[in-house]
Amino acid sequence: MSADHEQHPLFLPLVFAGGLIFGFGLGFSHMAQPEVVLNFLTFEDLGLLFVMFGAAVVTGLTFFGVKLFRSDAPLTGTVYGRRLKTLDTNVVLGGGIFGVGWGLSGICPGAAYASLGVGNIFILYGIAGMFVGAYIQGYWRSTSAGTDASTPTAE
Repeated sequence: MSADHEQHPLFLPLVFAGGLIFGFGLGFSHMAQPEVVLNFLTFEDLGLLFVMFGAAVVTGLTFFGVKLFRSDAPLTGTVYGRRLKTLDTNVVLGGGIFGVGWGLSGICPGAAYASLGVGNIFILYGIAGMFVGAYIQGYWRSTSAGTDASTPTAE
């Protein structure tokens, strides 16, 4: 959101409500438990696949429906647009690195926070690692002038 737009008064409460629903759904579907995620990653339990597919369908239909009636986002006023990202080395390597981290921690970033809500305090190590890893990558990108890795993608 740019500084030119005033934030709708319901923006933050709705972001909170979205997070509440997201966390409840992850807890309800048991996806906030690292054991369930690891069972998915070892192809023993494909429940996560169905949860992700269901979420993608609901989200896709919602955005498709809203775009039929509005050309801008209701709460921010920004125009809807697609961010096209080509399949390049950064995407492939980044996805691979993300996958290794996901497998080692047993939980994806969004579910890590929900995992705290179901009593998994040890996930704080994974969350701290995510912050440190993102900081290191950002620092590396900022010092790698003139390479693909230092070029931010246009949105």
